Order: sequence, then structure tokens, then C-alpha cells
Amino acid sequence: MTDTTSVVTEKRGQAFWITINRPEKRNALNGEVIAGIAKAYRDAHDDNDVRVIVLTGAGDKAFCAGADLQNSGAAFAMDHSKPNVDYADLLRVSQNATKPAIARVGGVCMAGGMGLLCMTDMAIAADHVVFGLPEVKVGVFPMQVLSLLQSIAPPRLVNEWALTGEPFDAKAAKGAGLLNYVVPTTELDAKVDWLIGRIVDKSPTAIRRGKYAMRAIASMSFDESIAYTESQIALLAMTEDAREGLKAFGEKRKPVWTGR
Repeated sequence: MTDTTSVVTEKRGQAFWITINRPEKRNALNGEVIAGIAKAYRDAHDDNDVRVIVLTGAGDKAFCAGADLQNSGAAFAMDHSKPNVDYADLLRVSQNATKPAIARVGGVCMAGGMGLLCMTDMAIAADHVVFGLPEVKVGVFPMQVLSLLQSIAPPRLVNEWALTGEPFDAKAAKGAGLLNYVVPTTELDAKVDWLIGRIVDKSPTAIRRGKYAMRAIASMSFDESIAYTESQIALLAMTEDAREGLKAFGEKRKPVWTGR
């Protein structure tokens, strides 16, 4: 386990857990948290044994309540000579990641926390969790969150959430496509472990190259996408994992993945 105070990382088998560790602040975002999550993503990708990332928040009150508004000057302070914002760079890191990520949402998920939720590939939440984009209530707007949210949830709902700032429950979040599963709090960890198990027994090469391709074709036309993907499947078929998968299927046994 690695503890950087605001962000704790831990390997549990082939899963790399990233925990925002500010429960007394409802796991609110500050510079240290953002840097810690970004570093953890890079560390997870540098470790060949890691197959999946789990992002969560410490305690049972909050996944992440957004920016730390206790020091509002720091929360929205920017160096205008820099073209990039650290939070935006974190979202970029997540979108360029080639290892799958799961959000474990055990408490309130608001504002910038919604961006963390959207930057993962899958999400599981406890049934009591409340979600929202309350930025308009403090005179700002969920600008960077929208970059990911608009490709996940229906436009009419995104409009309502962003323009009214009013919260919504886990059932609504699942109905909008933000969550894969909603479970009672007592079943949250078991459901996360179940989903991890459904990933780590699959080909890491197929998942890695597949995530890369999914990202690449997201903004392509059909003609561009089909041309790109037909070349990608040809390349994937040349990998060791693809050969092992087909061989194992023919021999009616479990494949032994090398990740190559």
C-alpha cells in the first residue's frame, strides 16, 4: 500500500485500487488529490501485473464531492500562462489509458466527482448515493465534466442536471447510463470484486488494444471507423494472446494469457 495522505494506492491481486483519502472533506478535490490520482494511473500502467484500476473514496459518506470550496480562491485559481488545467489533464490521462477502470461509488458524487465517475469505463454505486452537478449554485459551470458526460448520458438529462444544479439518485444515474450496477451498501464490495473477476480472466492484450481502438474510433465516421478497425483486428490476430485463445478454445481448456 502507498499512502500519499490525500490519495492511497494498493494492489489487491491484479487490481490497482486508488482511494481518495479525505473523508473529513467528503473526499473533495484539491491539487494534491488530482496529482495523486494522475500518478496512480501512470503507476498502474507501468505495472505489468495490474489488469484493472478501481477508483473510490475513503469512508461511506462520499465518493467525491467535487472541488474543495473551503478555500474557493485555491479551487478556481489558475495560472493563465498555462494552456492546460490539472483537472483537465487528469481526464486526458484517463481517456488515453489502456487498462480498464471501475468506479466504486459508496457515497455522494458531485461536481468534479462526476468527472471522476465519467472517466472510468464501468461504475458500481450503493443505492443510497446522491449525484449532481451543483456548480451553478456557486456561480460556475461543470465545464470540464461535460467533455465526458455528454457522451455518456442523454442530452436532455445533461441539460437538466447542469442548468438546474439539482441532485438525482442512484436509480436515475443508472437509468441515464452513468452506472452499470446499483446495489445495497453491504453488497458494494462484493459486486466490485465480481466485476474485477470478469475482467482479469480475459486477454490483457485484447483489452488493451480494444480500449485503444474504442478511443480512436469515438469521433470517426462509419467509413473511417470500419477501415481502422479492420486493420486493427488483423494486427490483433497476430498477437500471442490471440493465438493462445484460439488454441485453448480448440483444446477445450482455459487460456494462459501472456499479455503479448
